[in-house]
Amino acid sequence: MTKYKLIIAIIVGAFTILGCEKVLDVTPPSEFAPGNVLTNEAGLKAVLFSAYANQQNPTPSRWLINNSAVTTDEGFDSGGGENLTLVQLINFTWDASLGTFRDDYWSPSYRCIRDANIIIDNIENTNMSDEKKKLYAAEALFLRAYSYGELYKWFGPVPLRISSETPPQLARATDEEMKSQIESDLLTAAAGLPAPGTETAFGRATKASALGILAKFYLNSKQWQKASDACKKIIDMNYFNLFPDYANLFRVENEGNKEMIMVAPAKNQNGFGNWFSAGALPPGFKTSIQIPEFVWQNGMANFATQYRLRDETVALFDLTKDKRAVLVLRSYQNTAGQTVDLLTTKDNARSLKYWDNNTIGNHSGNDIPILRYADILLTKSEADNELNGPTQASLELMNLIRKRAGIDALTLTDLATKEAFRKTILDERGRELYSEAKRREDLLRHNVFISKAIERGITNASEKHKLFPIPQSEIDANPLCKQNEGY
Repeated sequence: MTKYKLIIAIIVGAFTILGCEKVLDVTPPSEFAPGNVLTNEAGLKAVLFSAYANQQNPTPSRWLINNSAVTTDEGFDSGGGENLTLVQLINFTWDASLGTFRDDYWSPSYRCIRDANIIIDNIENTNMSDEKKKLYAAEALFLRAYSYGELYKWFGPVPLRISSETPPQLARATDEEMKSQIESDLLTAAAGLPAPGTETAFGRATKASALGILAKFYLNSKQWQKASDACKKIIDMNYFNLFPDYANLFRVENEGNKEMIMVAPAKNQNGFGNWFSAGALPPGFKTSIQIPEFVWQNGMANFATQYRLRDETVALFDLTKDKRAVLVLRSYQNTAGQTVDLLTTKDNARSLKYWDNNTIGNHSGNDIPILRYADILLTKSEADNELNGPTQASLELMNLIRKRAGIDALTLTDLATKEAFRKTILDERGRELYSEAKRREDLLRHNVFISKAIERGITNASEKHKLFPIPQSEIDANPLCKQNEGY
């Protein structure tokens, strides 16, 4: 495929699957002629939206959530076709041929990077205002950095393609090159992106999303001071706050609330739906005492595969007090009118964070949170503890989260040491962020990912499992890209 044919294919795909704007202007066909496609705003905008579509598509997000969860003390799975993949992740028997590494991680990220590079390489030759050029370039840098940050989190350093002219065969970057590129792109993007609430369409990048992703990157790479500073910039915007009711935070009716810094937008239709609840619903689910507003209706899907929560996650909650546990389904009424206690079976509770009465088939409309303000508060709390040991200020940030949940505030008497604070905030993150694809990175950062797997009976878990293998298809296509050690 020639370069221009590839770009036109990207544009057609962007207009087909884009969810960033409700209505797109119809562009005269002449503007998409090969000689014009990268010199007018409509063409470049379509490539930008293609990048967003690759980064935000909510339908495969259930894989990202489950792949993170089932490799930790958070998630489990049984039954159905998806279990053929998830059981390998549960048992730490995955290898480089496992399709999810390519289809849900590697390929979408590099498609987003490809589109971003096309924009960055051609922005100066495009006939649009300087203001638009600055905005599109900043969005492209953000999307590229976000994609590289995700790849780095899963695979370690990867080939750094920072131009659309980069040759197909390319060696992996060094660790320092990788971290430097991600940091540089995010800092530059943040300077050019709009303040939160002023973006031109829901789902597009803002200064807060760039700083937030940067803060999490710093946290996971243990750059504590930088993580704390990035969080402070977001807090000082005085724009975000904790949504008052955790149980309703994720509902379709409340999407766009000021706790959500970055989301993967979802709608009740093919190509845009959030599929998570279709796998989390237990067999024959009708309704529950916990969430009586949610009633299964004909036309909703209930997968054969079952996305389950481990008992270790349920045990983190004070089930009599913690309001977050309302969305941890422990019993239900089935379609035969019987009450089923899920806790009588090991690792069988369910997460109903994303329930939606208007679900059509697999497609729930709940946006999937990528970054929430609660995560930023916990990130700063953790980073400040690592910098200065337990302090009242770092404790108060965590207590804001606990207060909303209806559980008791902690004091410095409760958390007298840095290590005690570490354990507590890891547990707090488990309660707050379950089913949001955060547990794997949290356990890795706290250096308990392997030890917890061994405690669960995964005796083959070893240091190599801290990274996923580079997909074998990439190794075959790019011999300069060397596989992670042990695979």
